[in-house]
Amino acid sequence: MKKLIVLSFLICLTSCQSAYYAAWEKVGVEKRDILVDRVENAKDSQEEAQQQFSSALEQLSLLIKFDGGELQAVYDALKNEFEASEQSAIEVSERIDKVESVAEALFAEWQNELEQYSNVSLKRDSQAKLRDTQKRYKSLLVAMRKAEAKMPPVLNALRDNVLYLKHNLNANAIGALQGEFNGIKNNIGKLIIEMNKAIKESNTFIANMQST
Repeated sequence: MKKLIVLSFLICLTSCQSAYYAAWEKVGVEKRDILVDRVENAKDSQEEAQQQFSSALEQLSLLIKFDGGELQAVYDALKNEFEASEQSAIEVSERIDKVESVAEALFAEWQNELEQYSNVSLKRDSQAKLRDTQKRYKSLLVAMRKAEAKMPPVLNALRDNVLYLKHNLNANAIGALQGEFNGIKNNIGKLIIEMNKAIKESNTFIANMQST
């Protein structure tokens, strides 16, 4: 029964996506245009995530340096930063998924349309461009997924800190978390490096798609 439900969902999803792309094509927007837009959106979400994770790190830094004042307010600020970081991570993943979805549709369509050529030379040229685009896309997707994979460890560490402080909101608890800071800082640094690589790959991919 579960398999039938999943199969029905996948069929519906595929049908809905096909209808979506068909509607855009009727107004002159091709899959390659949608792919470029989605890569741009994914890049934007990664840039926003970089800023958000850096902001969360800054707030954590303020917390562990706490030396008086309203501790609850500092904790609430960290909790808000964590929740915002969690939402940013979700958005990054969703936008990468959308890039992958339209890319698969584009490449499948491109491959099928190769069989419609009667001119061998044009077919060969189109086939070469397809392979080149797929190669560049694979490099892009690997970079995006690699950056995406750096987010869960950071979120897990931030979540642990927030949960610990929720039930131990005192100076001693803050002292216990000071040792965690460098690890989180290091992980966020690695995350930002990988996201910069993915953003660079995105810019290169977009430039190549717009020039061909």
